[in-house]
Amino acid sequence: MRLHAAALVTLAAALATAVPAHADDPEPPPRPGVFLTVSGSDNTWIRGLKLMCSHEASGHHPHAAEACAAIDAVDGDLDRLPGKAPLCTKEYDPVTVTAAGTHRGQDISWHRTFANDCLRHAATDPVFDF
Repeated sequence: MRLHAAALVTLAAALATAVPAHADDPEPPPRPGVFLTVSGSDNTWIRGLKLMCSHEASGHHPHAAEACAAIDAVDGDLDRLPGKAPLCTKEYDPVTVTAAGTHRGQDISWHRTFANDCLRHAATDPVFDF
Protein backbone atom coordinates (compact mmCIF):
# COMPACT_ATOMS: atom_id res chain seq x y z
CA MET A 1 0.00 0.00 0.00
CA ARG A 2 2.84 2.36 0.88
CA LEU A 3 4.46 1.69 -2.51
CA HIS A 4 1.15 2.36 -4.23
CA ALA A 5 0.73 5.75 -2.47
CA ALA A 6 4.32 6.73 -3.29
CA ALA A 7 3.76 5.87 -6.94
CA LEU A 8 0.61 8.03 -7.04
CA VAL A 9 2.43 10.99 -5.45
CA THR A 10 5.27 10.62 -7.98
CA LEU A 11 2.81 10.40 -10.87
CA ALA A 12 0.89 13.48 -9.67
CA ALA A 13 4.13 15.46 -9.33
CA ALA A 14 5.22 14.43 -12.83
CA LEU A 15 1.90 15.47 -14.33
CA ALA A 16 1.92 18.78 -12.48
CA THR A 17 5.30 19.72 -13.94
CA ALA A 18 4.55 18.35 -17.43
CA VAL A 19 1.49 20.53 -18.09
CA PRO A 20 1.57 24.24 -17.20
CA ALA A 21 -1.35 25.30 -15.03
CA HIS A 22 -2.61 27.79 -17.63
CA ALA A 23 -1.97 25.82 -20.79
CA ASP A 24 -5.67 25.35 -21.53
CA ASP A 25 -6.71 28.87 -20.48
CA PRO A 26 -7.22 30.86 -23.68
CA GLU A 27 -6.13 34.48 -23.82
CA PRO A 28 -9.08 36.68 -22.91
CA PRO A 29 -10.34 38.53 -25.97
CA PRO A 30 -9.42 42.21 -26.08
CA ARG A 31 -12.11 44.47 -24.72
CA PRO A 32 -13.49 46.31 -27.72
CA GLY A 33 -13.77 50.05 -27.78
CA VAL A 34 -11.57 53.06 -27.31
CA PHE A 35 -11.86 55.31 -24.27
CA LEU A 36 -11.39 58.92 -25.39
CA THR A 37 -10.71 61.89 -23.11
CA VAL A 38 -10.28 65.62 -23.57
CA SER A 39 -8.90 67.56 -20.61
CA GLY A 40 -8.15 71.20 -19.95
CA SER A 41 -5.11 72.99 -18.64
CA ASP A 42 -3.80 71.44 -15.41
CA ASN A 43 -6.74 68.98 -15.52
CA THR A 44 -9.16 71.72 -14.50
CA TRP A 45 -11.83 69.85 -16.45
CA ILE A 46 -12.11 66.53 -18.26
CA ARG A 47 -14.60 64.83 -20.58
CA GLY A 48 -14.48 61.21 -21.58
CA LEU A 49 -16.45 58.48 -23.28
CA LYS A 50 -16.06 55.07 -24.83
CA LEU A 51 -16.32 54.77 -28.61
CA MET A 52 -17.39 51.36 -29.93
CA CYS A 53 -16.75 50.61 -33.61
CA SER A 54 -17.28 46.82 -33.86
CA HIS A 55 -19.94 46.15 -36.47
CA GLU A 56 -21.55 49.54 -36.32
CA ALA A 57 -20.62 52.61 -34.34
CA SER A 58 -22.13 52.86 -30.90
CA GLY A 59 -21.60 54.45 -27.53
CA HIS A 60 -22.24 57.95 -26.29
CA HIS A 61 -20.13 59.72 -28.91
CA PRO A 62 -22.37 62.27 -30.70
CA HIS A 63 -20.59 61.60 -34.01
CA ALA A 64 -19.75 57.91 -33.53
CA ALA A 65 -20.01 56.84 -37.18
CA GLU A 66 -17.79 59.69 -38.37
CA ALA A 67 -15.27 59.10 -35.56
CA CYS A 68 -15.07 55.37 -36.36
CA ALA A 69 -14.64 56.14 -40.06
CA ALA A 70 -11.82 58.60 -39.27
CA ILE A 71 -9.99 56.01 -37.14
CA ASP A 72 -10.54 53.36 -39.85
CA ALA A 73 -9.13 55.72 -42.51
CA VAL A 74 -5.80 55.96 -40.64
CA ASP A 75 -5.72 52.27 -39.60
CA GLY A 76 -5.86 53.24 -35.92
CA ASP A 77 -2.78 55.51 -36.12
CA LEU A 78 -4.18 58.75 -34.72
CA ASP A 79 -0.97 60.59 -35.61
CA ARG A 80 -2.17 60.30 -39.21
CA LEU A 81 -5.53 62.03 -38.70
CA PRO A 82 -5.66 64.53 -41.58
CA GLY A 83 -7.07 67.46 -39.63
CA LYS A 84 -7.74 70.73 -41.36
CA ALA A 85 -5.99 74.08 -41.63
CA PRO A 86 -6.70 75.88 -38.37
CA LEU A 87 -8.03 79.42 -38.14
CA CYS A 88 -7.12 79.83 -34.48
CA THR A 89 -5.82 82.56 -32.21
CA LYS A 90 -2.44 82.16 -30.53
CA GLU A 91 -4.06 81.86 -27.12
CA TYR A 92 -2.25 79.40 -24.87
CA ASP A 93 -4.71 77.30 -22.90
CA PRO A 94 -3.48 73.70 -23.35
CA VAL A 95 -5.85 70.85 -24.04
CA THR A 96 -4.80 67.19 -23.86
CA VAL A 97 -6.52 64.34 -25.67
CA THR A 98 -6.04 60.62 -25.03
CA ALA A 99 -7.22 57.43 -26.68
CA ALA A 100 -6.79 54.02 -25.06
CA GLY A 101 -8.35 50.69 -25.92
CA THR A 102 -8.89 48.35 -28.83
CA HIS A 103 -10.14 49.34 -32.26
CA ARG A 104 -10.99 46.45 -34.59
CA GLY A 105 -8.57 44.18 -32.73
CA GLN A 106 -5.72 46.70 -32.70
CA ASP A 107 -4.47 48.22 -29.43
CA ILE A 108 -4.45 52.00 -29.29
CA SER A 109 -2.62 54.05 -26.69
CA TRP A 110 -2.22 57.67 -27.78
CA HIS A 111 -2.15 61.17 -26.31
CA ARG A 112 -1.33 64.69 -27.51
CA THR A 113 -1.40 68.14 -25.99
CA PHE A 114 -2.46 71.09 -28.12
CA ALA A 115 -1.83 74.77 -27.31
CA ASN A 116 -5.59 75.43 -27.26
CA ASP A 117 -8.93 73.79 -28.00
CA CYS A 118 -9.19 75.36 -31.44
CA LEU A 119 -5.98 73.61 -32.53
CA ARG A 120 -7.22 70.35 -30.98
CA HIS A 121 -10.46 70.69 -32.90
CA ALA A 122 -8.66 71.34 -36.19
CA ALA A 123 -6.29 68.39 -35.77
CA THR A 124 -8.50 65.64 -34.33
CA ASP A 125 -12.17 66.10 -35.21
CA PRO A 126 -14.43 64.19 -35.52
CA VAL A 127 -12.69 61.69 -33.19
CA PHE A 128 -12.49 64.08 -30.22
CA ASP A 129 -15.58 66.14 -31.08
CA PHE A 130 -17.71 65.48 -28.02
